Amino acid sequence: MRIPITKYGLPQAAAYPAVLLVLMLVYALFFWQVFPETMHSGAGFWLAGILPQAVLLCVLIWAVSFFRDPKRTIPDDPALLLAPADGTISDIEQVHEPALGPDPAVRIGIFLSIFNVHINRMPCAVRVKSVTYKPGKFLNALEGVQAGKVNESNNLLLERIQPPFEPLLLRQISGAIARRIVCEAAENQTFTAGQPFGMIKFGSRTELYIPAGPNLTILVKVGDKVKAGETPLARYENEP
Repeated sequence: MRIPITKYGLPQAAAYPAVLLVLMLVYALFFWQVFPETMHSGAGFWLAGILPQAVLLCVLIWAVSFFRDPKRTIPDDPALLLAPADGTISDIEQVHEPALGPDPAVRIGIFLSIFNVHINRMPCAVRVKSVTYKPGKFLNALEGVQAGKVNESNNLLLERIQPPFEPLLLRQISGAIARRIVCEAAENQTFTAGQPFGMIKFGSRTELYIPAGPNLTILVKVGDKVKAGETPLARYENEP
């Protein structure tokens, strides 16, 4: 049976819920032992007894759901470039990215809130050319491009293994809350389209850099909601 919790979330996916369950139990015992019987009914019961437990329960549900690993239906179309992360398209700009050479590239930025699935997936079938970790700051990922420039990040230089055989750059970026980038991709490793390779824990940003060209059509706009491995970001026209 498939367990819908990502392996990239361990050990936090087990430790955080366990801690919260212990806190809920301790508070329940504390409430019944310390508060007078008059607090065990009426408004005092709801405010002092139930409300804190309800808050802890909501945090518990969120802690588990943050590491969820929902099943995704990957489009079978090699001409598509799929979203590498769940979230909201925050920016689409033409830039010069040295890792992709001197020609212009298109950067598509995706902001991940603490409520999004945080598993990163490959945008297409690729071979990993290099993985480069860069230490940095932890600005709020909502600051977008600036956060992408100075925050802790992980750069994956990729090469498509289907036409057109061109490079791509995928960047995992920490945020103010996200302090842990997980990446299991290694140099020369190959991945299929939509295959998971890591995650960023607790709010972040993911960027995809694509060489610009007349055969590339961007399929999303700023503000669109996307799902990793399912939502097409771009398409190569006139490709098989």
